[in-house]
Amino acid sequence: MSSQIQSPKSAAFLFPGQGSQSVGMGKFLYENFSHAKTVFEEASDAISVNMQKLCFESDEKTLALTENTQPALLTVCTATSQVIQKVFGIKVSSTAGHSIGEYSSLVLSDSINFTDAVRAVKFRGQAMQNAVPLGQGGMTATLGLNEEQTKFLCAWAEKNSGHKPVSPANYNCDGQIVISGNLEALNWLKDHFKVEIFSENNLGEAKRCKLIPLSVSAPFHCEMMKPAEDQMRTFLNEVAFNNATISVIQNFHAQVEVGANKLKENLIRQVSAPVLWTQSMQTLKSLNHPIVIEAGNGSVLKGLLKKIDGDFFKVFSANNLEDLKLLESI
Repeated sequence: MSSQIQSPKSAAFLFPGQGSQSVGMGKFLYENFSHAKTVFEEASDAISVNMQKLCFESDEKTLALTENTQPALLTVCTATSQVIQKVFGIKVSSTAGHSIGEYSSLVLSDSINFTDAVRAVKFRGQAMQNAVPLGQGGMTATLGLNEEQTKFLCAWAEKNSGHKPVSPANYNCDGQIVISGNLEALNWLKDHFKVEIFSENNLGEAKRCKLIPLSVSAPFHCEMMKPAEDQMRTFLNEVAFNNATISVIQNFHAQVEVGANKLKENLIRQVSAPVLWTQSMQTLKSLNHPIVIEAGNGSVLKGLLKKIDGDFFKVFSANNLEDLKLLESI
């Protein structure tokens, strides 16, 4: 892959995923920029939901419902990227999005129409929520483990608990990998895990390892999501996709794609596949794109990039007017 050097007034646009939402997100954009207001209105019309009320006035529990979270995040991310481009004149060098954030990347790259994307993520949220009965699946964050150790831990849990599946779901950064799957297996792991399993199997030590059960409503990005993937295939086969106008680094394989058919296929398959975020950011580095804007709510990705390669990446946030003012220094 040949490297592409960023122009002085350009940046890679990255979009956060589920878990980055908070009540009030995007309100400063809506109140200050007509471009953002238009995005919120288009989203509201597309799915017959008052997006301003959902993002600005609802409670955390309502906003955290998957079928609400996904269109809300897409709306805020798209509004943010519109303002950054049209008001502050920043060009896009490349893009990637974490899980649901990939839809924002495809909108940004003109691969998919925004209103189609909003309808798709609303459906995606419902499909993912309904794929597994409540209480049968879950997710656990592993801290302090590398990729090899995490894969071994999943296989060890399946073998010894008698329940499956358990597999890596989000490779967020080395030392922070989320696993997903059967809740009984994850609960067994919480009660029976011991750090000695790694040294006993010649996988090094993990003295500082922690397992943290996550408060989620479903086991995302594992094979238990296959019913949702099948539903998304049916839905997205009716949606028009175009070739991307910029490089899109996709979750499914952490590689650049621009072709419409590949973009759609990988978007479908990411529902039940792990998010290869660490690997995607290494691909971004190989493109020689160090200037990054986290074009959405919060600063989760900024924190991850600091751990992945804090010396290479310079990350700008977009959470308030002061953050946007800093973009003038790009």
